[in-house]
Order: sequence, then C-alpha cells, then structure tokens
Amino acid sequence: MTKILLLHGPNLNLLGVREPSVYGHMTLEQMDALIAKHAESIGVEVTAIQSNFEGDLINAIHTAVEKVNAIVINPGAFTHYSYAIRDAIAAVKMPTVEVHLSNVHCREEFRRNSVIAPVCAGQICGFGVYSYILGIEAAVHLVRK
Repeated sequence: MTKILLLHGPNLNLLGVREPSVYGHMTLEQMDALIAKHAESIGVEVTAIQSNFEGDLINAIHTAVEKVNAIVINPGAFTHYSYAIRDAIAAVKMPTVEVHLSNVHCREEFRRNSVIAPVCAGQICGFGVYSYILGIEAAVHLVRK
C-alpha cells in the first residue's frame, strides 16, 4: 500500500475560523477526513500532521523516509522563508508535492515566492481542499510510475 505523509503548517489548525473568505469554512479535521476517505478509495494510507512549529515539521520529514513513500505539504507561512524545511525535503530525496488552499499567485506579493517549491516535484494551489486531493493523486503517480 502506498503511504503518504500529509503535513499542514502553521495556522492551518484555525481552518474554518481563519479568513473563511480565503480558506473556506471546512475545519482541518473535516478536511483531513475528506482527504483520508479519498486516499482510502485509491488504496493509499495518509498520515496527517499539523504543527505551528518548524522543528516538528522538519522532524516529521526526517522520519518519513522510514515510514512513507511520499510527502504532501502545505508549509503555510513557512513557504516563503523556511530554508530549514526546504533543506529537509531535499535531504530525504522523496517525492514531495507542495499544496496551498488559495491561489498564492493571486494574493499578496510575498505569498508568490516559495523557497520550498524548487525541491518539490510540483506545486498545486487555488483549489481549496481539492488542492490536497490533487496533491495526493500527484504523489501517488510519482510513487507508482
């Protein structure tokens, strides 16, 4: 069975409350349940972790090598400046897909720059929770090809 680590960065624990006009009304728990249901339907096991702490996400990436086949990550604000997360992804040499709920390229200028994207297979953004579904699909494709 294909196993995917799903990482949610800072402030994603506030989904459903935080700027619903941008991020929607679905909570993180509801979103994770929808993603898990889709993953199960395609024979994939997803382990979801959310943290507001950079080190927690880095540790999860480091240990992913022994546990999963790919990573799907929404680094949140770390997208724009976390060279530590970027370096962790590069170090594990594992298929990784960056996702975002909103279309970061249509928002504030600072959100358009990702230091994470260059070490990922690709970036999917702007489709709400379906960015994650598409990210899971892309990760599965990378693992199975």
